[in-house]
Amino acid sequence: MNVAEYCREIEAYLCRQNGGHLIRIVGPAFERISRWAADGVPFRVVTEGIDRKLTRKRAIGGRSRPVRIEHCEADVLAAFDEWRRAVGVTAAVDKTHGKPASGELAPTVSRHRSLPRHLERVQTQLTNLLAEPEMRAGLHAALDAAIRALDALGEVGVTRGAARDGVVASLAEIDAALLASSRAAADELVPALVDAAEGELRGFRSRMSTADYDSALYAAVGCLLRRRLKLPTIVFEP
Repeated sequence: MNVAEYCREIEAYLCRQNGGHLIRIVGPAFERISRWAADGVPFRVVTEGIDRKLTRKRAIGGRSRPVRIEHCEADVLAAFDEWRRAVGVTAAVDKTHGKPASGELAPTVSRHRSLPRHLERVQTQLTNLLAEPEMRAGLHAALDAAIRALDALGEVGVTRGAARDGVVASLAEIDAALLASSRAAADELVPALVDAAEGELRGFRSRMSTADYDSALYAAVGCLLRRRLKLPTIVFEP
């Protein structure tokens, strides 16, 4: 997808999400999106940032005004930062100045998160998924195994030090097991997800070793599968 096509796709998506109200992406907005393209921000990640912005806007209510792409930038960059950390790639670097190509991709500020609340939210999401009708064969067992593993952690409460680190490590293991089992249960989806993941990583391929690329590709497929099956992120990042 070249820059012009990338821009048109984002413009069309923003139009649909704005209820058909078309806002042309020109001038500074086009320059901003061109930088996203140069930095390798996948189209799917841009749409995720747009969705986050619109979800918050709709939750507030009040007079509905079309959202411009500029209003979504912070959410797009936050989603990109999360995607890069999940997949294991770094932002494109400007060889002249040694800075991110756009000059704007600073790491997102980490906010203190509650481990007990994270566990409660994840368990609720898993339980809701388990109750959905027409559950994919094999996925029911994967979700049930994840819930049982989380229950086995017991009451976390205010956990500190080595005990907290142990819980965090366990959550990463449970998350990996859920993704692996879900991937096996939805194996017919994997070829298309691999193609999509390769597209997302195309801008980073030349700067990665074969081993790093293979690892990033596997992780990127996992991200797409998680989104497709609406699986919660069990991994906890403070």
